[in-house]
Amino acid sequence: MILTVTYNPAVDQTVTFDEPLASETVNRATDAQFDAGGKGINVSQFLTAMDTATVATGLLGGFTGTFVTEQLEAADIPAEFVTVDEPTRLNTTALAGGADYKLNQAGPTVDASAVDDLVDRIADHEPARVLVGGSLPPGLESDAIDRIASSGPWRTAVDVEGETLRTLSADYALCKPNREELAAATETTVETVEECVAAASALGERGFERVVASLGADGAVLVGPDGAVHAEPLAVDVVDTVGAGDALLSGVLASLERGESDELALATGVAVASRVVSQAGTGVPDLDGVFEDRSAVETRRL
Repeated sequence: MILTVTYNPAVDQTVTFDEPLASETVNRATDAQFDAGGKGINVSQFLTAMDTATVATGLLGGFTGTFVTEQLEAADIPAEFVTVDEPTRLNTTALAGGADYKLNQAGPTVDASAVDDLVDRIADHEPARVLVGGSLPPGLESDAIDRIASSGPWRTAVDVEGETLRTLSADYALCKPNREELAAATETTVETVEECVAAASALGERGFERVVASLGADGAVLVGPDGAVHAEPLAVDVVDTVGAGDALLSGVLASLERGESDELALATGVAVASRVVSQAGTGVPDLDGVFEDRSAVETRRL
């Protein structure tokens, strides 16, 4: 089973306006959508769609936390979060006049004791793998991630910003930076696939058994104990890239959970991401047959 941890989840509010926003007047929206957000939550949603056992956990509070819990229940995603005093953050995207405006909250201020409760919650589920994804709320530092990685026999993966990757000191089964995060974590140039592989190898030497890097139009690479694998992207009409990185990671984790090779794991991630980028919005696409799609993904050893 793969348990996901989202330390700083959010309610993602998307508000649409027909006209550009104007100051000192009332701007009336024509549409609004609310979704449960956060990297770990997203991964649990994809895993559920792939019939891979998962539990979502993390920190939630207030009326926004209640909304996230209700959304996960409605999607039949097992969830058991630790309650904190302050409300879960509300992140707003305003779409107006062809432009988009993002207004993100920092999140609730969290006491370090919440990490103790979260570690106990994780241990209760005895997962084989744990994914820690997304940003940290005020009051917590990167040692809160290290604490999870070193508190049990589970294999821990992380999907966090490059600067945070640089500060982690525990041993990890996997990390999943994108190209920019890979550059920030290693302070190296990552313009070519070969440079990305070199940077991922350097990151692996810091305690990450596998490094999966999403490279956009250049596909993805996985650097692990058996060397480096590169996967080309599938030829699909790209409609929206939001969620592609989470989808890639979900496919990789699901495949590794099945005991498959690095090549198959990376191909699975690319196949899942291809389904996601082929549709607009943040919803989870139909992933039936996605394990068969990976046969079309071209992989090669580097």
